Amino acid sequence: MPARFHSSSPRCAGVVIKRPVASSFSASWLRGDPRALEFLSDRFRHRAARAEAVAAAASRPLAPALHEVLVARNARLAPSPARERNLELLARPGTTAVVTGQQVGLFLGPLFTVYKAASAIAAARSLAEETGRPCVPVFWLQTEDHDLPEIDHCFVPRSAGGPLRLALELPGAATSRVPVAHHHLGPGVTGALAALRAELGGNPHADEHLALLERAYRPEATLADAFADVLSALFADEGLVFLDPRDPRLAPLAAPIHRRAIEEAAAISGKLAERGQALAQAGFSEQVHIRPGSPLNFFSPDGPEGARYRLDPAAPGTWTLVGHPEGASVTTAELLSWLEREPLRFTTSALLRPILQDSWLPTAAYVGGPGEIAYFAQLSPLHAHVGLPMPLIVPRARFRVIDDRVRRLLDTLGLSPDDANAPRDELLARLAARDAGEAFEPPEAVEARLVSAFAAELARLGERMAAIDPAFAQGISRTDKTVRRGVSRLVARYGRSITRRDQTTLERVERLRAWLAPEGAPQERIYSLPYYASRLGSHAFVRLVLEACEPFSGNLKDLKP
Repeated sequence: MPARFHSSSPRCAGVVIKRPVASSFSASWLRGDPRALEFLSDRFRHRAARAEAVAAAASRPLAPALHEVLVARNARLAPSPARERNLELLARPGTTAVVTGQQVGLFLGPLFTVYKAASAIAAARSLAEETGRPCVPVFWLQTEDHDLPEIDHCFVPRSAGGPLRLALELPGAATSRVPVAHHHLGPGVTGALAALRAELGGNPHADEHLALLERAYRPEATLADAFADVLSALFADEGLVFLDPRDPRLAPLAAPIHRRAIEEAAAISGKLAERGQALAQAGFSEQVHIRPGSPLNFFSPDGPEGARYRLDPAAPGTWTLVGHPEGASVTTAELLSWLEREPLRFTTSALLRPILQDSWLPTAAYVGGPGEIAYFAQLSPLHAHVGLPMPLIVPRARFRVIDDRVRRLLDTLGLSPDDANAPRDELLARLAARDAGEAFEPPEAVEARLVSAFAAELARLGERMAAIDPAFAQGISRTDKTVRRGVSRLVARYGRSITRRDQTTLERVERLRAWLAPEGAPQERIYSLPYYASRLGSHAFVRLVLEACEPFSGNLKDLKP
């Protein structure tokens, strides 16, 4: 059975995230569509605007209490003089930050996690060089979410047999509402590592990379700690700083944001709903649907390590815990009391997280993927409401790895990497027609010729019969539809027949698509790091990515090790 892939997306309090993650907005925005730019500026493209964003961020120094927690949290990671220097810089007024973040997926989750981290580093370097102000890359560990099925597995490519799925098999993962920060890897990680070693052990750098994973991914470790341990080791030379919002010492610093989210829920949701309607009217898919009156945070009634629930307004001053098995409710007074006594019971949603981030950090820029770009388009009213400037939104780097195996397939088939995105049958038919010369006309040409000839004859017949039988046109229309369906089925069979003539080509195309576009999805959204690191070396792969990063581009690039 072929593997099924799931792209990750955050869950929100008071909101519904629509799938797929990538929306039409991000593509339009990257193209510079004026309709999209009305909702989200492309200031990242302009040097003067970048300097303004850095200057604005430099005026908001990091709070000493937050800096103290950052130093303590990062001291647990792989040794890094560069990270220590960056932490020292964050304590100085005038230092800014480039932030990115990601869910803490198994073995770092999809490849774009590495690309995000590298993009933040490259952007921070560029902003520091352009402005002369220190700029530090910060990775926000998204540990408040509770969607375990999004992160408890990963995929690695195989030469044959389809992708290998590795999973933790955590009990109750599908229904868990506990923030992922409080989940340990459990015994399933031992089996996942063993399967990884069995699959990749013969690669030249497998021992080095698997040893790195095995040191971090232990049954007693949490998903977040293992993730941070590996990513910090990979980017130790670049000084990437890590922030975990579920650190208990940070909860009191988050309380003011949670208080505003509760007390001003109606006003905030109203402004965000208006923004969503404007986006829809401009012709964009609405990424986040706002629930009227609902605050943008979650509450855990049974304690910080308990299930978290979205809040929906009920009677005045009362909130329903959505999804609670007993249909429980809570009053505003009770929520604010818990916020005073135990603020770790509260967690942010996808829309509230950027507000917390920008109130804590001197954020000059945020590096995001397509989904994040789409919901940042809705955030301007929220930033304005709380009095925070919107940082630069910078698209993360997008890469496609063309290693030696892929290059050989491309050369043999005479294809480009972009060809792998075409539908399989269309690609096979094109190859078969090309290889056969003029013996086999391409299916689309056959269909066009047959339909065109028949349509012309029907049109002439209709003209002759119009004066005699006005209802005759209905019969022509029905016949036209019937014939078109029949021709389409016939041509599909024709295409399948000419493609089956070369089973070897079929197998090669399947392998190529599996490497570059597994089940039609971008490689970077499906496959994880272990395969590429075991073949090229962990740090060699990271260097390759860093060297290829164009900090303010967003264009897809091919990595050719």
